[in-house]
Amino acid sequence: MNIIFHIDVNNAFLSWSAVYLLQNDYKEDIREVPSVIAGDETKRHGIVLAKSEVAKKYGIKTAETLHMARTKCKNLQVFPPNFKFYKEMSNKLYEYFLTFTPDVERFSIDECFLDLSNTTLLYDDILALAYKMKNEIKENFGFTVNIGIGNNKLCAKMAGDFSKPDKVHTLFNNEIKSKLWPLPIEDLLFIGKSSSQELRKLNIKTIGDLANADPELIRKYFKNRSTFMIEYANGIDNSKVISKSGKNKCISFSETLEFDSNDKEFLKRKIMIMCEKIGLKLRKDKLFARTIAITIKTNYFKDYSHQKKLVNETNSTMELYKNALDILDITIGDNLVRNIGVRVSDLVKTKNSQISLFDNTNPLDEDKIQEVVDDINQKYNDLKIMPAVFYKKDKEK
Repeated sequence: MNIIFHIDVNNAFLSWSAVYLLQNDYKEDIREVPSVIAGDETKRHGIVLAKSEVAKKYGIKTAETLHMARTKCKNLQVFPPNFKFYKEMSNKLYEYFLTFTPDVERFSIDECFLDLSNTTLLYDDILALAYKMKNEIKENFGFTVNIGIGNNKLCAKMAGDFSKPDKVHTLFNNEIKSKLWPLPIEDLLFIGKSSSQELRKLNIKTIGDLANADPELIRKYFKNRSTFMIEYANGIDNSKVISKSGKNKCISFSETLEFDSNDKEFLKRKIMIMCEKIGLKLRKDKLFARTIAITIKTNYFKDYSHQKKLVNETNSTMELYKNALDILDITIGDNLVRNIGVRVSDLVKTKNSQISLFDNTNPLDEDKIQEVVDDINQKYNDLKIMPAVFYKKDKEK
C-alpha cells in the first residue's frame, strides 16, 4: 500500500518574510500584525501576494490591489517579496525531507510530495512520523506546515487542506466516503468556480454526488475532463511521486501573462513556444525527457501542476507539445491563469523508442529532420522554420 505525504508551508511568503525579518533584528513578528506581502505598485505585480491572519480579519484578500487593501486597513504594513530568501528556505526544507526518503517531488516552491511507501521498516508509525516532522520544522525553521497523508498524491493533498494551520490530516482509501464525499464540490482539486457552478446546476453539490454521478451526463457537459473529475471524486489518482537527483535535473520555462486568461488556444501557443525552447535545450545537451508537466499559477495565486510519464523518451518539440496538451485541461480546469509553465524531468542520455508495426513513421527519420531544422534555425540566429501552430489562421495575422 502506498503511503504519500503532502507537506505545504502555511502562508509561505508571509511566514518566510517574517522569519527573515526576525533573523535580521526586526522588532515584531509580521504574522501577528495587519501586514501583507506585495509587489511594486507601479507594475502589474503591485497586488497582495500574501496576508497575515490579522489582515484577513479586515477583509483583505489575496490578489486585490494594495490601494484596495489600504482602504480596508489604514495601519496596514506592506513588505516586498523576498524571492531569494524564499528559494533558500524552500531548498532547506527540501533537503530536510531527503533525510526521511529519497522520493521527494517538488510540487511548488512551498509544497512537496514524499513517497514513504518503502520506508515502513524504518517508520512503523506513519502518523507519529508526520507529527515529528511538523514539530521539527516549526522548531528548527521557525514556520509551520500542514501535512496530509493518503494512499496517493490526490488524497494526500486533499487531506492537507482539510483545516489549517499547523495540522496533520489523513485521507486513506477507507476514509474517502466519510471524509471526502461530504465536502462541497468546490473543494475538489482542479474544480474551479465555473465548473462547480455547472455541476450545481446538475444538482451535484458534493464530491460524493460527483463520485456517484452518471458518467455519460458528466461527459456531456465536460467532455474529456469528465474522466479525471469522476476519478478524483472517487479518490483515484495513479500519478507517481517523481523525485529528482542531482544528476537528473529538470528543464523548465514559464511566463507570467500580460493578462489573466483561460483561452485554451492562447495558452496552447504559449505552451508550444515553451516546448520549442525545452526541445532545443534537450537536443543541444543531447538529453531526452521521460516526464512532462504543466504548471500554472491562477489569478488567486494558487499553484497547480499535473505531469505525465511519456511512453518513449523524447527531445522532439512536437512530441513534447502533444503530450503537454494531453494534460492541459486537467491542469487548468476553468481557472484564470496568471502564470503558465512547462517542465520536463527524468532526463536520460539514451533513447529507447518502441516502434509500432502499424506506424509508417520512423523515429530515426524524425530525429534527422529535427536536426536539420535546428541547424537552419541556429545558422540564421532565429526560428526560421517553425511548427504550423505558430501561424494564425485569420488573414490579418
